[in-house]
Amino acid sequence: MKDTEQLFKNNKAWVEAKKSLNEKYFDQLSEQQNPEYLWIGCSDSRIAANEIVGMDSGSIFVHRNIANVVVHTDFNCLSVIQYAVEVLKIKHIVVVGHYGCGGIRASLDKQDHGFIEGWLEHIREVYRDNKVIIDAAGSKQEREDILCESNVRRQVENVCRTPMVKKAWSDGQDLSVHGWIYSLKDGLIKDLEVTVTKAVID
Repeated sequence: MKDTEQLFKNNKAWVEAKKSLNEKYFDQLSEQQNPEYLWIGCSDSRIAANEIVGMDSGSIFVHRNIANVVVHTDFNCLSVIQYAVEVLKIKHIVVVGHYGCGGIRASLDKQDHGFIEGWLEHIREVYRDNKVIIDAAGSKQEREDILCESNVRRQVENVCRTPMVKKAWSDGQDLSVHGWIYSLKDGLIKDLEVTVTKAVID
């Protein structure tokens, strides 16, 4: 059996399970998309946005990349934010990092990672800005964890500086930007308490 054939079998089983609970599940799902949340997270395969917050399909609009980075040159990410804010009228943008992030770890080592080096430079900038605190940590794991949290805080700032978010706030749109971090070890999300609800960042 081809490796991918199992995915089709799993899909059929999932469809039947959904329909057994609600025969009109897919009819309702296909009619509209009306999420209140945009989740900007890491591409890590161990993190499924809907599952870890116990929400069903259609409830969260998702953008993922290595180490949940938001930069002004990433037109993919900015297009997602624009669509979420201007078309879907979402109420919450949540930047969600996670401990044990491979992108964070790679940005701290001294190796050449090839093409991804340009992307990792965004994280290294966060490290340089928080070098004193990070380097003072007692262990390599602690340094990585602090950088994971610092990176989320920076990306929240970057989201707040996007023109579509600034415009939404100037128009009086109900929109909040949050920074969270997820632990793979216990499955829990921690609020980093950096929520922004209006244009307070220049």
